[in-house]
Amino acid sequence: MSEQDYSKTLNLPKTDFSMRAGLPQKEPGMVEKWDRERLYDKMIEKNEGKPLYMFHDGPPYANANIHLGTALNKVLKDIIIRQKNLSGYKAPYTPGWDTHGLPIELKAIKELGVSSDITPVELRKVCRDFALRFVENQKQEFKRLGTLADYDNPYLTLKPEYEARQIEIFGAMANKGYIYKGLKPVYWCPECETALAEAEIEYEEDPCRSIYVKFNVVDDKKGVLARLGAEDLSKTYIVIWTTTTWTLPGNMAICVGPAFEYCVVKAGGEYYVMAKELVESSMKAAKIEDYEILGVCLGEELEYITYQHPFLDRQSPVILGDHVTLESGTGCVHTAPGHGVEDFDVCAQHYPEIEVVVPVDKFGKLTELAGEFAGLSTDAANKAIAQKLESTGNLFAMEKIIHQYPHCWRCKEPIIYRATEQWFCSVDDIKEQTVEEIEKVNFIPEWGRGRMINMVRDRSDWCISRQRTWGVPIPIFYCKKCGKYHVDEASIAAVAELFRTHGGSDAWYTTDAKDILPKGTKCKYCGSEEFTKETDIMDVWFDSGTSYASVIHDNPSLEWPVDLYLEGTDQYRGWFQSSLLTSVAWQGVAPYKTVCTHGWVVDGEGRKMSKSLGNGMEPSEITDQYGADILRLWVASADYHADIRISKDILKQLSEVYRKIRNTARFILGNISDFDPNRDLVAKEKLSGLDLWALSRFNDLVKQCAGAYDRFEFHIIYHALHNFCTIDMSNFYLDVIKDRLYVEAVDSADRRAAQTTIYTILRGLTLLIAPIIPFTAEEIWSYLPADSGYDAGSVMFNEMPTAVDGMVDEAFMEKWDRIHLVRDDVLGALEAARAAKTIGKSLEAKVSLHCDGELYDFLASVMDELAPVFIVSAVSLERGGEGSFKGAVEGLSVTVAHADGAHCPRCWAYSGTVGSDAKHPELCARCAGIVG
Repeated sequence: MSEQDYSKTLNLPKTDFSMRAGLPQKEPGMVEKWDRERLYDKMIEKNEGKPLYMFHDGPPYANANIHLGTALNKVLKDIIIRQKNLSGYKAPYTPGWDTHGLPIELKAIKELGVSSDITPVELRKVCRDFALRFVENQKQEFKRLGTLADYDNPYLTLKPEYEARQIEIFGAMANKGYIYKGLKPVYWCPECETALAEAEIEYEEDPCRSIYVKFNVVDDKKGVLARLGAEDLSKTYIVIWTTTTWTLPGNMAICVGPAFEYCVVKAGGEYYVMAKELVESSMKAAKIEDYEILGVCLGEELEYITYQHPFLDRQSPVILGDHVTLESGTGCVHTAPGHGVEDFDVCAQHYPEIEVVVPVDKFGKLTELAGEFAGLSTDAANKAIAQKLESTGNLFAMEKIIHQYPHCWRCKEPIIYRATEQWFCSVDDIKEQTVEEIEKVNFIPEWGRGRMINMVRDRSDWCISRQRTWGVPIPIFYCKKCGKYHVDEASIAAVAELFRTHGGSDAWYTTDAKDILPKGTKCKYCGSEEFTKETDIMDVWFDSGTSYASVIHDNPSLEWPVDLYLEGTDQYRGWFQSSLLTSVAWQGVAPYKTVCTHGWVVDGEGRKMSKSLGNGMEPSEITDQYGADILRLWVASADYHADIRISKDILKQLSEVYRKIRNTARFILGNISDFDPNRDLVAKEKLSGLDLWALSRFNDLVKQCAGAYDRFEFHIIYHALHNFCTIDMSNFYLDVIKDRLYVEAVDSADRRAAQTTIYTILRGLTLLIAPIIPFTAEEIWSYLPADSGYDAGSVMFNEMPTAVDGMVDEAFMEKWDRIHLVRDDVLGALEAARAAKTIGKSLEAKVSLHCDGELYDFLASVMDELAPVFIVSAVSLERGGEGSFKGAVEGLSVTVAHADGAHCPRCWAYSGTVGSDAKHPELCARCAGIVG
């Protein structure tokens, strides 16, 4: 036989599993196959009867295509759902969409060019069509990411049955007294012309001019200012500081802290009243260097002193307020009850003496109550009022500052505080119970608990009404005769039934009040039977915040409260909180057992992604170029609780890691092409020590991954998988066993043992990676040999491997760890010999190990393992002496020489037995025996 012929006697790898992944080309076809074959439904059916794991999906907003933050969120959820369904649970996943609200209304109007005189029902149809289009778009985008969910039956906040349930929860809260209507300052967006909730506010740094304003004292009451040294009342001023000049027309009082020290300061012939602690900074702002503090008193002594408004015909009092601080300004706080919650609350204690004046309309324009500034926008009023104050001598000082100012999360424009009649949910009534429920929830990360508690404790009542059209109407009726509002169990039941049976909340706009309310309904105040309907709609956070009810709570086959909510950190003040507040108000418990959060997606340098910076990246760009599995690997690669970086360089690095995993699978598949696990599986007792070591290392991986999956620490799994495939498999075990796989006889015990090991590892490894890179896992699964112990239909129809206790003992692993260390030294010596041209391939080498004592005894006990592990032709052990190479192992040195004997063209080893077989003189005795 020629040398070429002998290569045909080797068991070389054979597989159609491609080296190149081709994910962008393969994955769309797999998505279609999963849809066609109902993979999600079959997975849930397979797990029928197992313990339930309940996850509830926070609904994305249906007004745009998904971005990387949405992709991150959906992939994290899918990893968890897949892992739970592979781990002994039935974990259903009902996806949802938030389909109401202002962003959809505004986008729909803009995109379709709808005129302002369109009827509510016509506008709502346009909005519904717009929202449903994006629901379908996002659904396809989520599928492309490889997510499994009940996409045929999602929950949508616009569905009639969903809206009906929402109405019933509203009614239950109203009947408990948690819903009320009142005049209060709320966040108001002039651009969107509606009230906003706290969750709809974003703070940004805005430049502004802060001003110090002089209010002339007109009545000293008990003469306290005169006693402190103010000799001329006409030249005595209380000085306030504000960053919102436009609110000055709404000034109705000045607040001082009752326990703080206040003083009269004389400068330039005038007398100024301010907090003693803030005199220096205030005078510095006014560029006044020559001043004198005349006298000091407590703030409580200034109560009811009156002053003249600087440009309106109004006199107002000084009042006391515990909210006053000495952090900035003058300690004398400009108080406009129509423009601030604290201002409103402190003035309410003095009603009716102090009225609530709101001199700004819904468009952000000043009204006639602002006098000469009527018709100006708040921005324009800032400048005009400042100029007016300067001309009248009431401007004490002005400074340019940068401050955190609230903006609308939708239009990104600055908002204002504006007192209006709105519907509220009383948070104060349930605050302590809510905090108690938060204490029972598991937060990941743990700091989320403190954040949620502080937010709930600090928040004011929840404004749940919006002055728009696209949403669920607030189910309130008003008596035509006396104007009082009407809501009771019967009216709520009637509205819920109307929505449930007449196509949803559009019926509110097409049905008269008399045809909705039960016959005979009377106003409990005046007895009238004529009613009108509320025109406001509910805050969309109330919509999504009651999603658990119709999706989970009302389904007898599911369990509530649910096991997990998982969203971005912004949802502490959004969906997590609205769900919590409605659930506690309605049922007295938190709707979830665990809350897990993720951070924001940023670019490779940690910067926020934006179009203006040109550093944005769309999910479709990644799936089209790299494949969804690479995007999913990115999700799993980082600690997602913090912000997650992404860039083309990061994606290239991830592609390399992916290639390691894929190549490991491909090598194994190529070497088990003739392996039938139903026939060829070798018992554990017949495996070699090296095989047991590999299975033990895989067992450790299984244990590590199981714990990390349960803790949702996917980056630990990513690194563990990478290390296992690269270090344990490619760099060691798979490299060492090539000789057994390629050279040994097809059915030899040694070869079948190696195949048993790698088959077992790949089968388990595929299950471990299935939640993270499902496309690749399904592809590998389809190439694995049929095994009666597994369902070949899909990797998702099976269960994760479980770690085995006591597979090997500690001494066994210590032995192999030590062999590993020695091998590292030998590899270093082989590399040095290769550089010196002593050898080429490692099988050209014979290695001499020089050592003494216990190390010598250890190596002598494992001599049979060493040549295969080092992948050399011969190993000798020398007591004492000094080898030419010294590595990290204490007391060991290594000499590498060219191997003795002749080269065997079949196994490539050098052996003195080459030529000993007459029939195959070119081969070593081992190969000749195998071929023969």
